[in-house]
Amino acid sequence: MSGSLGGGLLVAGTTSDAGKSVVTAGICRWLVRKGVKVAPFKAQNMSLNSFVTREGAEIGRAQAMQAQAARVEPTALMNPVLLKPGSDRSSQVVLMGKPVGEMSARGFFGGSGPAAQPQSGAVSPGKTLHGGRQEALLGTVTDCLRELRGTYDAVICEGAGSPAEINLRRTDIVNMGIARAARFPVVVVGDIDRGGVFASFFGTTALLSREDQALVAGYLVNKFRGDVSLLEPGLDMLEGLTGRRTYGVLPFAHGLGIDEEDGLRVSLRGAVRESVVAPPAGEDVLRVAVCAVPLMSNFTDVDALAAEPGVVVRFVDRAEELVDADLVIVPGTRGTVRALEWLRERGLADALARRAAEGRPVLGICGGFQVLGERIEDDVESRAGTVDGLGLLPVRVRFAVGKTLARPVGSALGEPVEGYEIHHGVAEVLGGASFLDGCRVGSVWGTHWHGSLESDAFRRAFLREVAAAAGRRFVPAPDTSFGALREEQLDRLGDLIEEHADTDALLRLIESGAPSGLPFIAPGAPA
Repeated sequence: MSGSLGGGLLVAGTTSDAGKSVVTAGICRWLVRKGVKVAPFKAQNMSLNSFVTREGAEIGRAQAMQAQAARVEPTALMNPVLLKPGSDRSSQVVLMGKPVGEMSARGFFGGSGPAAQPQSGAVSPGKTLHGGRQEALLGTVTDCLRELRGTYDAVICEGAGSPAEINLRRTDIVNMGIARAARFPVVVVGDIDRGGVFASFFGTTALLSREDQALVAGYLVNKFRGDVSLLEPGLDMLEGLTGRRTYGVLPFAHGLGIDEEDGLRVSLRGAVRESVVAPPAGEDVLRVAVCAVPLMSNFTDVDALAAEPGVVVRFVDRAEELVDADLVIVPGTRGTVRALEWLRERGLADALARRAAEGRPVLGICGGFQVLGERIEDDVESRAGTVDGLGLLPVRVRFAVGKTLARPVGSALGEPVEGYEIHHGVAEVLGGASFLDGCRVGSVWGTHWHGSLESDAFRRAFLREVAAAAGRRFVPAPDTSFGALREEQLDRLGDLIEEHADTDALLRLIESGAPSGLPFIAPGAPA
């Protein structure tokens, strides 16, 4: 593909969580290892896991991970529209990396809902959002895609949900809408581990219009367990029914630990982040409990802890589950006041206060840091006014209309630290020892910095402090590199594509588009 510009592919899925994000990352890593200059792209993302680029733009963490897979610096062009849910019915709209307001789902997806409520200092939504219509953003996302296509040999696009969401097709800008605008071929990913993958492939295709179907080149099976030869007759029958081939069968892979996009969909109680298999370096393990607060954001902060040999990370929602924890983390959230109420309702607030009084470690990150303070003044996010915090740190928080988006660099515990900030709350620290931009009192720490635990030397120093306060004979492994582990995971994704997909056929799709003459499958999209 060297020297050919503008090629691309859309990775769609039969459902949410079918594996679009990891397949897109795997294709990016496979291509860049072949010497192809490639970029990821997702026109519109809905996620509470986000990242700040070097130019200060907020994008989905999945796209930042895919950029790392492609070995390029992430930019706002790769995720021009990000929706951050604040309730079941509304989301903050982040356009080109900057928040432009809150909007109801009906307003955004083309109903008669209200326009976005603008935020001071943000990009004005009036011209672009045009009263809250998603379709008005098609020009913005196609402009971003056009710029990427002019810079890179290939752009691998990730869809959202399913392309056959017929209630949303008219205003779609992330699935077949962007594929049609760019004339990109589409490969549909299905999660066979859920069952029903053949029906999902067929039904997804059959609910698309004739024009959309002409771009659906075929399918990719994800998370297969067992003997592929047993699956092949079904794949042959699927091709006979649809006229479309399957481009690969990817096996189920354990321990990838790649950044999640939409949050954990299942009950979080008892869920454990995947840890490395290596035994602990010391005599004890270290148990970390993460409070599964509502609207939890950037829970990927704990992945670096789970990567440490001997550290066990679990998500909890009951006070009794904090009893045996050596460290409790209150993570980020898009609803700080709501999270505070939830902690009190479930008895977790009292359990955290007891831990603090006993000198047992607690770490608050971003919204979790704000919760641990004395007072919160919020006329922006929850509009609850002044609310008492847990009072475990001498901090007062005032919510600002503008959002802080930054990539700070500093030091703590004698070690260098890097992180990123995404928050409306402005913290006034009134005492305690300095800790990043926050503070520490005894064994209670608080900071707005996401990603700080990915700094290896700092993480080891922090875990040594936690182990000492918890009375555990835990020793951090001296050579764990979170960055190297992430690179290994991305290489594993590239290996899955290279070893289990028809890469020659995928290259032809990326370079030349969907095959001509693909048959129409009835009934097609409803009028």
